[in-house]
Parts: sequence; C-alpha cells; structure tokens
Amino acid sequence: MSRQRKRKGEPVTGWLNLFKPVDMTSTQAVAIIKRLFNAEKVGHGGTLDPLADGILPIALGEATKTVQWAMDAHKEYVFTIRWGVSTASQDAEAEITATSDVRPAREAVEAALKAYVGTIHQIPPKYSAIKVAGERAYDLARGGETFELEAREVEVHAAKVIGMPDADHSVIHVVSGKGFYVRALARDLAADLGAEGHISQLRRTRVGAFDAAGAVSVADLQALADDRAGLFAHLKPLHAVLTSMPHLQVTPHDAGNLRQGRTIMLLPHVIETWREGRSDDDDRLALALAGDDAVALGEVRAGHFEPVRVFAV
Repeated sequence: MSRQRKRKGEPVTGWLNLFKPVDMTSTQAVAIIKRLFNAEKVGHGGTLDPLADGILPIALGEATKTVQWAMDAHKEYVFTIRWGVSTASQDAEAEITATSDVRPAREAVEAALKAYVGTIHQIPPKYSAIKVAGERAYDLARGGETFELEAREVEVHAAKVIGMPDADHSVIHVVSGKGFYVRALARDLAADLGAEGHISQLRRTRVGAFDAAGAVSVADLQALADDRAGLFAHLKPLHAVLTSMPHLQVTPHDAGNLRQGRTIMLLPHVIETWREGRSDDDDRLALALAGDDAVALGEVRAGHFEPVRVFAV
C-alpha cells in the first residue's frame, strides 16, 4: 500500500508587501514568512541586499506564478553615498579599497547624474548574485577570484539629489527598471567625479504597486503569529502585481474551462473593452478574472482567450 507524501505547509495564496529590515537576507525573509503562514510555497519579487531595508514583495502559493511582473516593475530607491571611501562591494560590507579627500559639491553630483537617466549600459557589481560559470559572483569575489562581468542595458527613469546633510554625504532618489544596481551607480558616479565613494545607506521605497506606506514589517507580522485572521489580513490578491495588465471578466462556466487549460470564446463586448487604448504593437497578454478571483493569464487571439498560465485557486 503506497503512502501519500505529507504536504509541507498549506496552499496559501497572495502577495505580501513586506518591509525588510537591515541585516536580514531576502532568503531569510522568505523563510520567516513561510513559517508564519505555514505556506507550502513562498518566493520573493526581487532580491534586496542584507545591508538595505525597504520593500521586498513576497509571493505565496499561486502568486509565485506572477513573480516575473514584480521583477519587471519600476523600482524606487533612496540611498546615501558616503564620499571619500570606496569599498570592494560598493557598500559597507567589504574592505576599504581606496580613500580620497575629494568631496563633490551638490551641483557637481546633480550634473553628473543626468548622464545616468535613460537607457544606459551598466556593469553589475562583482559582489552580486549574477552567475559566472555556474558560481555566484559574490562568492568568487569573496574568494579573491579574478573575473569580469559584462555590461547590461538597464533603464533609469529618474535620478536626483534630494539631500546633502554634509560634505561627506549625498542622498539620492532613483526610479529604475529591472536589473539596475544602486551600488554600480555609486561606483560609476564616483569615478565620473574623480572621487571615492560607497553606499552607506540604502532603502527600496517602491516595487511597482507596493510602496513603503502600505508595507508591513517583519516584527509586526511576528506579533500576529497567534492571530491567523490578523496575519492573513495583510495578504493581497495574487494579481496585485498585474495592475497595468488588461483585465477580462469571464463567466463561472468559462472560468472552469480555463482552469482545465481550455481556450474560450470571448463575447464581443469583452473584446471591445480589451481593445480600448491598445495598439497593434501591444502584446496580447491579459488576465482573466471571475469576479475578484484571478483565473488565468492568457493571450487574446481571433476572438478567443488562450490560457498560458492557470491559477489553481
């Protein structure tokens, strides 16, 4: 007689707008949430460095199927560059590599920042999670290995100085796309200004629809460990990261077919609603909803909806 494998956790689904504290890794944050919610499956929507705090979107259950959209979302950061000291990791984690008496004026920093707005090519920090020949770059860097990383195309939507508390520090606000490294910007900015510098403080204040004002701290969640209803009240629907994607309302009958992976025919008024404000160059991806429940991601083609990712909720 075969034994059924015991399920590790419950099928909890939703997004959590978590405010991660300093000195906690993203992996540790995921483990804490997994334990608190007794969730079967948990992931995050974009690594946040241990020395940074701020928004770390956490996906539970079927929401993990939408992690890509959190990764692709615009992100906002507020960070402080400490001038005069460069480190191997471009933050306070690693050893000092150079020092300088140069302290750039606010006007000089503002002028240099302009070159970093738009589509730029950025070489990631060697202390990053990028894989090199199957190894993490930060492991190679800590091991003293010599290697080079290739420049990547990234989008920077805005960058400005928002504070200069003293000559040693500049506070900067950045809005970026995916794959952007704040530490690399600090490195390159210092080089442009003939100075040394590193990130002394970093906070991610927004990831797409998730911002600091609506976030919940790890400590607050841990205080609700014995209050199941209070804990689950912080969960957002799995399509919380899909606010910019066209939504289609489907009938309960069609929702059942979609959950079976079947293509459905769309009513004319549904297609017209989907077409509003769209051009032929836009992708054909849409989210099918039955009421407030996400059913499937799929493509609209020739009056039909073809599911490509189905949600088992």
